[in-house]
Amino acid sequence: MKFPILIFALTLTSSLFVHSANGLEPDSHFSDHMVLQRDMDVPVWGTAAPNSDVFVSFAGQKVNAKADAKGQWRAVLKPLQASSEGRVMTISGDGKDLEIKNALIGDVWVGSGQSNMAGRVESYAKNDPTLAELVTKAPFPSIRLMNGGPKPTWQEATPETVPKASAILFAFGERLHRDLNVPIGLIVGAVGGTPSGMWIPAEILAESELCQAEIKEFAKTWDREKAQARLDVAVAAWEKQAAEAEAAGKKPRGRKPLPLVAPGGASRGGKSGGLFDRYIRSSVGYGIRGVLWDQGESGTGVVGLGQHATMTELIRGWRELWGQGDFPFLFVQKPSGYGNAFSNENPITREANEFSELPKTVSEARGGEGRFLYTRLMLDNENAWMVPAIDLGSSVHPINKWGYGNRAAEIAQQRVYKKAGVVGYGPIYKSHAVSGDKVTVTFSDTGEGLVTKHSDELQGFALAGDNGIWHWAIAKIDGDDTVVMASEAVGEPTQVRFGYAQKRQWANLFNKAGLPALAFTTESAK
Repeated sequence: MKFPILIFALTLTSSLFVHSANGLEPDSHFSDHMVLQRDMDVPVWGTAAPNSDVFVSFAGQKVNAKADAKGQWRAVLKPLQASSEGRVMTISGDGKDLEIKNALIGDVWVGSGQSNMAGRVESYAKNDPTLAELVTKAPFPSIRLMNGGPKPTWQEATPETVPKASAILFAFGERLHRDLNVPIGLIVGAVGGTPSGMWIPAEILAESELCQAEIKEFAKTWDREKAQARLDVAVAAWEKQAAEAEAAGKKPRGRKPLPLVAPGGASRGGKSGGLFDRYIRSSVGYGIRGVLWDQGESGTGVVGLGQHATMTELIRGWRELWGQGDFPFLFVQKPSGYGNAFSNENPITREANEFSELPKTVSEARGGEGRFLYTRLMLDNENAWMVPAIDLGSSVHPINKWGYGNRAAEIAQQRVYKKAGVVGYGPIYKSHAVSGDKVTVTFSDTGEGLVTKHSDELQGFALAGDNGIWHWAIAKIDGDDTVVMASEAVGEPTQVRFGYAQKRQWANLFNKAGLPALAFTTESAK
């Protein structure tokens, strides 16, 4: 299932958008109803007659810019304080005075990724009662919406525009607006079914030592003949089912496999960075508070390149091009769900899986590498924060988008805004110590302490020795932030892990705030 690219229907009535050739014209980001980022320098840019003077007046400031030989200009306002008062920005030059009306000052967030970011409020509200209730509260005068693209413009969050907005991004922004009491601007550029390689700027990918080294390493063992043979089989199978479907008057399933692509090439068609160019690049440089990312089901789309390296460089690249320092980059954990919740009565976690018994053997718990990848991404990148989704409800397109957006907002409030009393994370592995046959694990983010839920037995810890064979451990909470464990099958443990599986309904360590412990392993990252 794919969701359409978000496109807002806009009626442009302002004279701001009517200009003669080479006339004064601000970039379309600076339109009626805009939100400017508070507490930092605010760039404003556009075009005018070559070498002409341009003046920008706003909130008691008047700054000058000089258009270059190509007619491009850029002015910078000094930091502004948050304000819900609709103000007018005046831009003067070429003998014109242009007014941008109803401008607010607050926090601007960019949302991007694939279908779980692109999915609209109107699509999810049908099965998400909390999101549906939120829609009835529109309009939201201090929340503004923008769809990223070649010439994006702002619009107010009204009963007509809210249903067309990204469900997760709007729920995220509404929660921040409600708790922080500042205007919120939401810019979204997302396309269903797209890999991360189409969102990393092409120039960043090309010069990335990390990505290029990984591709070269993969190429050492890549066998073109075998890859072509596998592709030929896939093409033949598709053509057979397509012919059968056509004979039956039906449409064929899926798409015909694309031609063989060598290591480093785009395996999904298009080009690396193409979607960044189409939906994000035009917003680069606009003052923002941070990014909320929801993607991962489609991988990287670059042959021989993994998600960890791609996202590490995507985060770095976006920040480098934006020129705004290491701004916060939040990303939703994948896969979505497949864990139990402290309570399914909480509207955020009501779609979580039910608690289940521990598998008989650790080998039955599969997929831990993919689960832990997103935690590693957070640990390995400064000011990048994972939005834990293990207890939010599973499936490729989880229906509880209000829950996902609100969990992301709680992470932002704790880690980005440093708001006192907000707990966003459950216990996170900090360190471990081995003493004989026992292992003690120390956690951070324990809040008021650790707790077991749904069972008197603490489930989900496993131990291994030098032979690398994992066995379930008998574990007990010992104090506010530690768990002690042992296994009769592992006399000399050297490694420990918790919740290391794609589906971990049986893992039941929480903090007293009701948030689940993050999966971890002490093995070296693979």
